[in-house]
Amino acid sequence: MAKTTRFFTLPFLLKVAGVIFQLSAVTSAIGINYGTLGNLQPPQQVVDFIKTKTTFDSVKIYDANPDILRSFAGSEINVTIMVPNGNIPAMVNVANARQWVAANVLPFHQQIKFKYLCVGNEILSSNDNNLISNLVPAMQSLNEALKASNLTYIKVTTPHAFTISFNHNTPSESRFTDDQKDFFTKILEFHRQAKSPFMINAYTFFTMDPNNVNYAIFGPSKSVTDTNTQHTYNNMFDAVMDATYSAMNALGYGDVDIAVGETGWPTACDAPWCSPQNAANYNLNIIKRAQVIGTPLMPNRHIDIFIFALFNEDGKPGPTRERNWGLFKPDFSAMYDVGVLKGGISPLPPINNPPINNGKWCVAKQEATYMQLQANIDWVCNHGIDCTPISLGGICFDNNNMTTRSSFIMNAYYQSKGCSDDACDFSGSGMVTTTNPSTSTCRIPIGEGGGGAESWCMAKQEATETQLQANIDWVCSQGIDCKPISPGGQCFDNNNMKSRSTFIMNAYYQSKGYSKDACDFRGSGMVTTTNPSTSTCPIPIAEGGGGTESKSGNWCMAKQEATETQLQANIDWVCSQGIDCKPISPGGLCFDNNNIKTRSTFIMNTYYQSKGYSREACDFKGSGIVTNTNPSTSTCVVRGGGGTSISNGSEFFS
Repeated sequence: MAKTTRFFTLPFLLKVAGVIFQLSAVTSAIGINYGTLGNLQPPQQVVDFIKTKTTFDSVKIYDANPDILRSFAGSEINVTIMVPNGNIPAMVNVANARQWVAANVLPFHQQIKFKYLCVGNEILSSNDNNLISNLVPAMQSLNEALKASNLTYIKVTTPHAFTISFNHNTPSESRFTDDQKDFFTKILEFHRQAKSPFMINAYTFFTMDPNNVNYAIFGPSKSVTDTNTQHTYNNMFDAVMDATYSAMNALGYGDVDIAVGETGWPTACDAPWCSPQNAANYNLNIIKRAQVIGTPLMPNRHIDIFIFALFNEDGKPGPTRERNWGLFKPDFSAMYDVGVLKGGISPLPPINNPPINNGKWCVAKQEATYMQLQANIDWVCNHGIDCTPISLGGICFDNNNMTTRSSFIMNAYYQSKGCSDDACDFSGSGMVTTTNPSTSTCRIPIGEGGGGAESWCMAKQEATETQLQANIDWVCSQGIDCKPISPGGQCFDNNNMKSRSTFIMNAYYQSKGYSKDACDFRGSGMVTTTNPSTSTCPIPIAEGGGGTESKSGNWCMAKQEATETQLQANIDWVCSQGIDCKPISPGGLCFDNNNIKTRSTFIMNTYYQSKGYSREACDFKGSGIVTNTNPSTSTCVVRGGGGTSISNGSEFFS
C-alpha cells in the first residue's frame, strides 16, 4: 500500500469515495492488490493460488514484472499493471511510451486479459513537481501507444490518494482545493477523452474519527445526514464516494467513471482498532458493497474495487500497520474469512463458541411450503429477532435459499427461547435436529438446550479495556445488533466500557441459548444471577427470569383517548432512542394499515420491552397503558412479554 499523506482532511475522503458508484455502467467487481515486498512464494505459486483457491478474477500489481506476467498467462484473470513513478518523465516522449508498451504489454497481450494500465501511484502526494507536471503528458503518450498497437481495451489511469477538502456532515459540498483544481481538471479531461476511470485509493482507516470506528468499518454507528442534500450515510465508505463525486461534479466531470485502486483495513497497528475482526468486517462489507448499485448521490453506478492486499508484506518499511493489510499470510493461510476462498474456511477462532458435539438446531422441515417458511420469517422478524443476516446483503441471503434463510431465523428464535422444543414447532413446519444445517455461505449458530434460569453474562471486574473492546468488536461482527451501545444508543450515554461490553456480551450469551461457554470470552466474562443493569442501561434478562413484575402476557399499548399528536410524538421519541423503527416505516409489517394507534402501540411496546417491562416505561406522559390483552392486528403482531402465541397472518395458534 502506498503511504497516504495526512495533509488531506476527513471531508475529502468522503468526497472522493462517493464518485465510484455513480459513474460506471460496468458491473462492479472486486479485485486484489498483489504486492511483493516480503518473503513471498514464487509468482507461479501465487497465481495458482489465486486461480484455484480464491474467487478473485482481477489482480493489480505495482509494476510490469515479466515473471509475474508469465505466471498469469492463460489464467483468465484480469490484470492491471503499473508504470513505476520513476519512469513517468521518460513516458512523455511517445517513442519511449511505445517502446515501453512493446516491451511490457505486447509479449503478453494474447495470453493475458489486461484491464488497466496505471501510470505511477499517488503522484500528487509525492510532492515531486517533475512527476506531477509530467503525469498527464505521460498518460496521453501511453494511451496513444496502446492505440497504435490496437490495444484500446486497456484503459490508462493513475491512482490518487485523498486530497479533497471534506466536510464530514456535508459530503455533497466536498471540493478539490484551489491549488489542486488545475491538476485534477487536466486529469479528468484526460479520462473523459480516453473513456477511462478516475482511480482513487479510498482508505476510511486514515480519515476516521477514533471515537466512531464502527462508522468506518460498516459497523453499527450513528449515521450522518448531509445537511445540504438530506441524504443519510450509515458508513464512511459511501460518504467518501459521494464526496469524491461532488468534487468531480463541481469541476464539470460528474460523468467520468471511477475505480477504487486500494481500500482495506489492517489487522495490526499501534492502535486498538486494528484487529482481524475489524479488518474482516470492513473487507467483508466492501465485497458486498461492490455488488450493490449506487450511493445516495450516484444511484445507478457500479465500480471496480481493488482490496489492499493479498498478502501481509513483511518487507515494507514504516509503522507496523504497513506490513499487516493482507487477507493472507505469505504461506497462503488466511488471516480471516471474507468468503473469497473457494469452499470457504473456518471462521475466525470464536470466543469460546459452544462446542459442536451434542449441539441442537431448529430447522425448517423439507416438506414445509414456501408460504409457511415466509410466514415463519415474517413472524420471527416481528418478534425482536435480528433479521439482518437474512436480509438483502446479509451473510445468509446470498444464496437466496428459502429453506436456509428460514432455518437460520427459526433457529435464532429457538435459541432465544432457551432451545425449548416448543419454540421450534412453528405450526408443524419446524423440527429440532442434531445435524448441522449450515451451508458454505450461511453458518447457523449452534444451540445446547441451555436453561432459561434468571441469569446474565457480564464482564469480569478484572477484565481490561482492551479485552472488553475486543469482545465488543467480535460480537458486533457476529450479527448481534450493536445499536444500543453505539453513539446515541441507550447504553452508550454513560460511555462506560464495562456496561457497554456487558450489554453486548449478554446479547451474544442469550443468542447462544444461555450456554456458559458462550459467556467465557477468553476468561473475561462470567455468568451471574445478579442483575448488572445500570440506571441508564438495562441488561435484558434471560427468558423465564424474574424481576419485580411478571412479564408473561404483558403489552404496552396506546390509550384509546390519546391524541394523534401525542402518539406521533411517542413514535418520534422512541425512534430517537435507538429502537428499530423499520416495522412501522413504509413497507414495514406494521405500516400497511397506516393506523397511528397500531403503529404507536407497536413501537411503544418495543420500548417497554427494552426497559425490562417496567410500568414506568409505558407511561408516555399518560398516553400509554400496560395490558394483558393482546393488541395485535391481522397484519401487525405486537410481541408480548414471554407469551407463546404465534401469528401467521390473521390466525393465532399456540
